[in-house]
Amino acid sequence: MKRGLDIAIGLLLTVVTLPLMLVTALLIKLDSRGTVFYRQERTGLHGKAFILFKFRSMATDAEPAGKPQWAQQRDPRITRVGAFIRASRIDELPQLFNVLRGEMSMIGPRPSGPCSSPNWARSSPFYHHRVYVKPG
Repeated sequence: MKRGLDIAIGLLLTVVTLPLMLVTALLIKLDSRGTVFYRQERTGLHGKAFILFKFRSMATDAEPAGKPQWAQQRDPRITRVGAFIRASRIDELPQLFNVLRGEMSMIGPRPSGPCSSPNWARSSPFYHHRVYVKPG
C-alpha cells in the first residue's frame, strides 16, 4: 500500500511540477556550463547504494577529486540560479524520479552518503536502524 501511495503521489507531483522543472532546467543551462542534474551516491534500504538526483546548484567543478564538501553560507561555488533553487527547495524536485524508481519513498529518513554514514553512526546511537526503511 505504501509503495502504491508513493507512486500515486510521485506521479501527481511530477505532472504538477513538470513545467517548473523544465523552466528550472533551462535556467540552469543558461546560467552556467555543465549538466542540469547533480548525481550523488547515497545509501538506501538495507544499505544498498543508489544515485540520488537533484538539480545542480553549484559550479561543475565544486567538489575537487569528487570528495563531497559541506556548503557554507555565501558559498562561492553556488550559482545565481542555484541560490534561488536551494532557497525555494526546487533543487529537490528530481528526487521524485528516485521515488518513482523505488529507491526512495515520499516519507522516510534523509538518505546519507556512504562516506558520511560511518561518522553519523558513531554520534547517533540509533543511526544504523535507518537502513531498515526506504529513505525519503
